[in-house]
Amino acid sequence: MTVPPPNPNDCTSIGQVVEWNGRQVECTIEGTLYGYYPSLGANGFFAAFFALCFFVQLGLGIRYKTWTYMIALCLGCFGEAVGYGGRIMMYNDPIARTGFMVQICCLIISPAFIAAGIYVTLKHIVITFGTSWSRLRPAWYTYIFICGDLISLALQGAGGGLASGGDDGSSTQQTGTNLMIAGVIFQVVILVFFGYFLVEYAIRTHRRRDQLSTESMQLLHSTPFRCFMFAIAVGYTGIFIRCVYRIPELTGGWRSELMRNETEFIVLEGVMIVLSVAALTIFHPGYCFPALANTIGKSKTSTREKSLDEGSDVERVAALK
Repeated sequence: MTVPPPNPNDCTSIGQVVEWNGRQVECTIEGTLYGYYPSLGANGFFAAFFALCFFVQLGLGIRYKTWTYMIALCLGCFGEAVGYGGRIMMYNDPIARTGFMVQICCLIISPAFIAAGIYVTLKHIVITFGTSWSRLRPAWYTYIFICGDLISLALQGAGGGLASGGDDGSSTQQTGTNLMIAGVIFQVVILVFFGYFLVEYAIRTHRRRDQLSTESMQLLHSTPFRCFMFAIAVGYTGIFIRCVYRIPELTGGWRSELMRNETEFIVLEGVMIVLSVAALTIFHPGYCFPALANTIGKSKTSTREKSLDEGSDVERVAALK
């Protein structure tokens, strides 16, 4: 498909006629960065959905005291809602930079916050079912994956800011694009490692299920916990698919055929994150996995984590053999 030439920089509205290189040129929707009016219905639904999930996550987080999970999911939902609000602004004025800047910055970084909410669950799963067959101490899962997520956020955020602020085709825009690509690729790498550690721990736990306590066995076979693990799987898969989609979209360059295909954007970006957030909200850990909630005295929890971290190294090495 041949991509139409970009509109002149003097364009301020669709249908406007400006002078460019000594001739009169009409500003068209095809000449904009995306080449289409963003769907008002789809983007309105996404904005409303994520705004609703923001308040639901906030209420559930306060109710069950899942503070870290709540902060991560609320930031992700808020960013998604604002980002799709930016696309609604682009529907009303596809040439103005404001809507583009809002949507590119918010939609590129928000899934990383949602991923952070998923990352914090592994530590509590390991503490609940046993650290002996975990490759790492429980706290290290949080340190490693959250730090990796922050690096990904920094790269994508800086890239989104540069790309949205630079002129079409400028070196600033290209630098921003490269940073976003690096951030998304780094996020995919972190997701792959997280998936590996989670699946490996699940396999090791299953093989040693006869060593689990009665309480752990009851939790493992309970419907709420299985629903929670289903939510983690859906959330993880949705974010992973979205990130994989973003890599060729960004590497193809601005105004590429993939970037100008709204249907693929709606399905592989919007719908994937909707499914992720819906699963993580419906099967909230507050009632599906109470071990994640901060309902036990802090001193008791801290003492237990310290004991698990410091006292199980020999057992862990023996179990991994």
